[in-house]
Amino acid sequence: MSYDNLPLVTKMLTAGVSASFADFMTFPLDTAKVRLQIQGEAKAVLQNGSVSVLRTQQQGLLSIIVGMVRTEGSRSLYKGLSAGLQRQMCFASVRIGFYDNFKQFYTRLFSGENATGLNVGARIAAGLTTGGLAVCMAQPTDVVKVRMQAAKKVRYTSTLQAYRQIGKNEGVRGLWKGTLPNIGRNAIVNVSEIVCYDLIKDTIIYYGLMKDGVPLHLTSGLVAGFCTTVVASPIDVVKTRYMNSPSGQYSSAVDCAIRMGMQEGAKAFYKGFVPSFCRLVSWNVVMWVTYEQAKIFAGKHF
Repeated sequence: MSYDNLPLVTKMLTAGVSASFADFMTFPLDTAKVRLQIQGEAKAVLQNGSVSVLRTQQQGLLSIIVGMVRTEGSRSLYKGLSAGLQRQMCFASVRIGFYDNFKQFYTRLFSGENATGLNVGARIAAGLTTGGLAVCMAQPTDVVKVRMQAAKKVRYTSTLQAYRQIGKNEGVRGLWKGTLPNIGRNAIVNVSEIVCYDLIKDTIIYYGLMKDGVPLHLTSGLVAGFCTTVVASPIDVVKTRYMNSPSGQYSSAVDCAIRMGMQEGAKAFYKGFVPSFCRLVSWNVVMWVTYEQAKIFAGKHF
């Protein structure tokens, strides 16, 4: 049985488990990325009757990781892991699990039943659709994950307590904070990640450069991870800042982006690029290799 003919539920479960495994393997880099992204964030403090602006001290990737282990313990590198795994089970199962179905739908819509070739337009449309749809379903898990990773002190005792506290203090809007920029981010990420991987793999096979197997999946995952990092980093930084900000600090994600650009310059939009690159490349390699093997297993046993 080919993977395209597997039940949708099986596709979703396969994608969610593969993404969760990749998330677990690369989570410390993701936590370091979040800490780097919120560096330089202005905070107003009342001192001697006047308001002054304080900024966090700038650190590099290694300094962030060493400092976290030294001051917060090694477990701090996995802050928000449970929310991260919840996010992947919700998010990846939709954006990856539904991708083939939407690709087939858009291919028939754009090119007809007997379509041939790479059908790039259909793949991009499928990536945009599943990326946006996944955010609409998994946004609260992303908000909790970011806040738990960003906090240097214990902010929430558990993900369940985090959902409750955010809902109680900030309402439903708090749980869905940053949805619009996250839809934009993840639609772009989906295209640069899934579509790039899909196109690269099929192109290499088409020209006979490599046979379908682990080396091909690894190569395609490396390229997809690099493309994703370059394209998505600016939106990812704004998303992280906005989600982690206290109520009222920014009027919108656009306001957050404008302030970042004015106060910290264009480089601020690529803060955390190194850990983002390391994390996304390693995440893509682990996820796609695991996913492809899981598809083979599912095709033989389901």
